[in-house]
Amino acid sequence: MGSETQTVINMKLFRIFLILVCAIPGLSLAEKGVTLPGKASKKVRKTNPAFAKVVDDPALPRVLIIGDSISIGYTADVRKALEGKVNLHRIPGNAGHTAMGLAGLPKWLNKKNGKWDLIHFNWGLWDLCYRNPESKNQGKRDKEKGTLTHTPEVYAANLEKIVTSLKKTGAILVFATTTTVPEGEAGRKVGDDVIYNRVALEVMKRHGIVIDDLYAVMAGKMKEYASKPGDVHFKPEGYAILADAVAKSIETELKKSR
Repeated sequence: MGSETQTVINMKLFRIFLILVCAIPGLSLAEKGVTLPGKASKKVRKTNPAFAKVVDDPALPRVLIIGDSISIGYTADVRKALEGKVNLHRIPGNAGHTAMGLAGLPKWLNKKNGKWDLIHFNWGLWDLCYRNPESKNQGKRDKEKGTLTHTPEVYAANLEKIVTSLKKTGAILVFATTTTVPEGEAGRKVGDDVIYNRVALEVMKRHGIVIDDLYAVMAGKMKEYASKPGDVHFKPEGYAILADAVAKSIETELKKSR
């Protein structure tokens, strides 16, 4: 029997098998263990626990975290630390820079999402970042030839608008300072974190906003806790330290309001 004839027979047998398998109700082909010829089976991506669905306990206060990837990194640990004390939510993604925040606030603060007792928020690392469309670095970062996302003045003006919107929710507001920019960061200049935190604190002081000083928590510790040299992100141990500070800040401010 020739190879071509055998191939035809095999295909016919596979079609018969497929028809029989498809007759089994309630299961997808993947669940039935069937992979179509020429198609690789798709791996199921695990959901980042920071974005896990939260089922509210109506007896507990509702807290919302708004922030960049640093906040994504500590959200799950904060939720664990405050389990049984608050319903901890976060926005569905990265808040990016302050212009992205202004665009996102109407959706994040939509009444259908419920009333918030406390909102913990931060911006900064994206605002002070230089980006170049020709850069090969992740995120197109390039502090030598790139363009600054927002000057300190624009950053402050955007924060002013953001705070004005957040205050309308009636929630307790807690602003987290920008964490440290380490030596060797591709798109961010060492020292800009201090400058942007200073202008942010001026805005928060005018509005009487509580400060969670995460910059102070991590100052001088980037060599130990950065995920890698020149990276603004953290190892799990670093995120755990940040989460502890955030959880304590949230719990303290909620207790004051009782």
